[in-house]
Amino acid sequence: MDKKDIKSMNMEELKSFVSELGEKPFRAKQIYEWMHIKHVASFDEMTNLSAKFREVLKENADLVVLNPVEILSSQIDGTKKYLFELSDGNIIESVLMRYKFGNSVCISSQVGCRMGCRFCASTIDGVVRGLTASEMLEQIYRISKDTGERVSHVVVMGSGEPLDNFENFTRFLELISNGDGLNLGQRNITVSTCGIVPKIKELADMKPQINLALSLHASNQSKREELMPIAKKYELSEVLDACRYYFEQTGRRITFEYSLVAGVNDTEEDARELASLIAGMNCHINLIPVNPIRERDFKSPDNSAVVAFKNKLEKKSINVTIRREMGRDIQGACGQLRRRYLREANS
Repeated sequence: MDKKDIKSMNMEELKSFVSELGEKPFRAKQIYEWMHIKHVASFDEMTNLSAKFREVLKENADLVVLNPVEILSSQIDGTKKYLFELSDGNIIESVLMRYKFGNSVCISSQVGCRMGCRFCASTIDGVVRGLTASEMLEQIYRISKDTGERVSHVVVMGSGEPLDNFENFTRFLELISNGDGLNLGQRNITVSTCGIVPKIKELADMKPQINLALSLHASNQSKREELMPIAKKYELSEVLDACRYYFEQTGRRITFEYSLVAGVNDTEEDARELASLIAGMNCHINLIPVNPIRERDFKSPDNSAVVAFKNKLEKKSINVTIRREMGRDIQGACGQLRRRYLREANS
């Protein structure tokens, strides 16, 4: 019999499962608290359950707990990068970033990624599988346990395309914002997508209060296709219409992520096209000087070029910021540390 992933269950499902095992439904709330508030790593730590029931749980339930295999700390800004091993031996990565407003954790949603964005290390070997809701939660729980500090913000911007793992991602949202668990406000959660149009609309129809960040990275369709293969499936106009729909349904301002690549998408014409493209939208542009990876020859523009690009957008009344760079000395960009780890493991 397959063991049940109880950390991915909501409270009602857990109550039903506990009842099937012959226990009173109130036991579900106790188990839920051990998993989602106290973040225990074993059934034996659930000390208000009888020893007999704990044995029954071991036989019938899987308590998903991630194992950190490497933790790197930045000497520049205190950012911490975690490599976690999953139960099947796969490796994923997560990042803790400390800000004045609190601790933010960037989590992965898949092992690898199949979107193919040319400047991202996560996608080079393709996708292995989607993460379960419990595996997404566990990245936050293990980091919180390691630091002894509360996580106040979560960004689903690590390896993987969250909307390509839609069912598990939306289950994760339900659990992380649940009042019986971590109770993280949805407005403190941001999801980044390459632009899977049907799923953006499906998410919008659920009327969540999370922030949507679209990986835009180009000011026109042809250039976006060069950088992001997914653009060949969904036209830029379709993607922007989906973003407008998300705003209409949720009232949440859209963020457009724009990775600046020297000589590719950082020209004066790009700035002018970009401003025209999003004119009139309730949005914000997040400029990201590209973090170079060894498998590609993309270069980051120098600081003066980044500031000049920002200024051109601001003159067009576009709300724009430059993302503060975090963890460059510990391979902070998506997928970099995982690829280094896998190279060394296979050498």
